[in-house]
Parts: sequence; structure tokens; C-alpha cells
Amino acid sequence: MILTVTLNTALDITYRVRALRPHSSHRVTEVTERPGGKGLNVGRVLAALGHEVTVTGFTGGATGRTVRDQLAATAGVVDALVPVEGSTRRTIAVVDTATGDTTQLNEPGPAITPAEWSAFQERYEHLLRSASAVALCGSLPPGVPVGAYAQLVRTARTLAVPVLLDTSGEPLRRGVAARPDIVKPNADELAELTGSHEPLQATRNARRRGAHTVVASLGAQGLLMVNAEGCWRAAPPRRVSGNPTGAGDSAVAGLLSGLVEHLPWPDRLARAAALSTATVLSPAAGEFDHATYENLLAEIAVTGDATAA
Repeated sequence: MILTVTLNTALDITYRVRALRPHSSHRVTEVTERPGGKGLNVGRVLAALGHEVTVTGFTGGATGRTVRDQLAATAGVVDALVPVEGSTRRTIAVVDTATGDTTQLNEPGPAITPAEWSAFQERYEHLLRSASAVALCGSLPPGVPVGAYAQLVRTARTLAVPVLLDTSGEPLRRGVAARPDIVKPNADELAELTGSHEPLQATRNARRRGAHTVVASLGAQGLLMVNAEGCWRAAPPRRVSGNPTGAGDSAVAGLLSGLVEHLPWPDRLARAAALSTATVLSPAAGEFDHATYENLLAEIAVTGDATAA
């Protein structure tokens, strides 16, 4: 079983409009709703790849009930979310179908009490005992300590469960110092963490801060990975236009599935890059275009070598 953690779960709502113009009214042409938050997106992609997945985190209120109802209808995903008094947040993605650009609006999430945080930690440690790997994903809701991910990384390491961290800002900085097996920042998160805007230098600097492996998402340029085994880049053969929301989450799913299947790193990166690109062509995060994924998997160019990085 692969475990994904989403401390700030959400109901993802995607609006499509013909052209997004500030200060004007818009007629929405299509609306989709999905369980959201990075770890839930990762879990849904993993389930679509055929893996057994358990998702945990916080959920509450009417929005939380909608999230849980939709998760119950998602094949291959087991709901182990922890109920809280506050209401699960919503995230709104507005897709301009003329340009392919997406505008994202993210609510902050419910305030978590110390008792709720303690209950989650107990649930998390219990779930880890049957997990083959765990992903810690996304932002922290109000009330959760800024060092929460560092604490959860240490718990996973104590139980010898491989852990992937995908967050940003101070939670990322503290989490990296706890020595996760993999961190997956995007270019902006990597620059904020290291102070460097040169991808290879920044990736190496992030690894020196504690992570065993750093996989940087570089948008249309694909993925860059550095660890003790070597340095590789995986790039899609062409640019695609669509909704990039959730593309990074699909990359995480590719990395995790490759980890539990014991694939070599170049194959893991090719899968992650193909899934990420195929997600851009899907209507919502946590989904990917299967035909595109299968076609891209053989076309992803992975370059690099197995020398120590």
C-alpha cells in the first residue's frame, strides 16, 4: 500500500471560460469538481496506474463530506482522512480555453486544533506500519506547526518507510533538513529554498541540505534529478497546451510508483515526465490522458549519467 498525506485537503473546482478578462462577467462553459489537495491528486493517479492507495489528512464540514463522497466512488483509493471541526477548503481553477492559461484561487483551509493534530499523528503512524512508501504533499492548514513535515519525515524514517516530500516555503526548508528520501520542488520552490535560479546548481544545493534525492519540476523543460547515483534530465518531446494544475502531482505519482516497483531512476523519471505532460491534457488535476501517457512514455528523452553527483 502507498500512503499519501494531504494535510490541507480541498474540493477542486475547475471553471472553463472562452476568454478570461479582468473586471468583466464571464459565462462558464464547463464546471468540474474533484477531491483535491496535492496528496489526493497523487493518490488518484496512483490508483489509475493500478496501485493500492490510502489517503489521509484532514477533512471537515459540508465541503469535506463532498470530498469523501467522491473519494468513495474512486476505485483503488482507501479513505483514511481524519475528521475535524472546521470546513475543508475549496480551490478554484479558471481555465481560459482561448489561451490555455489557468488562474488559480486557493482558500487557506480550516484551523486545526492541537487535539486534531495529535489525532492525525496517531493515525499516520498506524498507517505507516503497512505502507511501502509515503508522500507528504502540499500546504499546511492554519494551526498545524510549521515543522510538521519534518516531524512526519522523521516518523517515516524511524519505521523505515521511504518518504517523498512535496511542499514549499518554510515547511520545505525544515522538512528537507529531516532527510527525506525524495523532495520534488518546482523551479520557484527550488529557488526560494536555495537562493539559486540555475536549476542544476539549485538542485545540488537542495540535496546538500539533507534530501537523498532531489527531483526538480522545470515545467515544459521536464524534470531534473540529482542523487548519489547520478544526475539525469527527462524532457517531453514537445510542448502541450492545456491545464497545468496537478501536473506536478502526477509526476510525484510516477516517482512513487517507480520506487515501489524498483525501477531504475531513468525509467522512474520517464514515467513521471510522461504522466505530468499527459495531465496537462486532462480536464482536472488528479487525472491524465491514458493514450497520451502511453505514447509519451516511449518518447521521453532521458539524458545523464550514473556518476556521483
